[in-house]
Amino acid sequence: MYYNYKHFFSINLLAVTDANYKFITVDIGSYGKDSDGGVLSNSKFLKCIENNSLIIPKEEELPNSNIIVPYVFIGDEAFPLRNYLMRPFPRNQLQDQEKAVFNYNLSRARMTVECSFGIAAAKLRILNKPIETSVDKATKIVQAIAVLHNIIIDFEDVPKEFNGFVDTDGIRK
Repeated sequence: MYYNYKHFFSINLLAVTDANYKFITVDIGSYGKDSDGGVLSNSKFLKCIENNSLIIPKEEELPNSNIIVPYVFIGDEAFPLRNYLMRPFPRNQLQDQEKAVFNYNLSRARMTVECSFGIAAAKLRILNKPIETSVDKATKIVQAIAVLHNIIIDFEDVPKEFNGFVDTDGIRK
């Protein structure tokens, strides 16, 4: 079940990240053979979106405009098109220049989540090779890596003058 189409064993990691490359939510541990769309359709994340229990900001006007748009998630062509999920136009429709430009810009926006994975793998190199343990332990390791990744991102933003211990009230100790 964990043997994927690339011919090695894997667990799936589905993630939402913010503009600062931090993981907002992760779904870890689906079978490696499952498609991204299948992982999403079986995730708690999707159930929360569909039953409106996920806290998503209300629609807003675009800057310098009177156009009101909802907040949406961005996915690749593996995901279904939904009112809360943008995905690229199919490749057979890319003769239309506007659709090709849209796909290009959507791809650039998706790069944030791809970079989040890359940053985590570069800093926590255990992700660059097989994790030789049980699926349950590997899932817990990847969950811990997602948390550590966010902590590292937070501390990298701390000004150099605070390179000592900083308490929760921001006072250097």
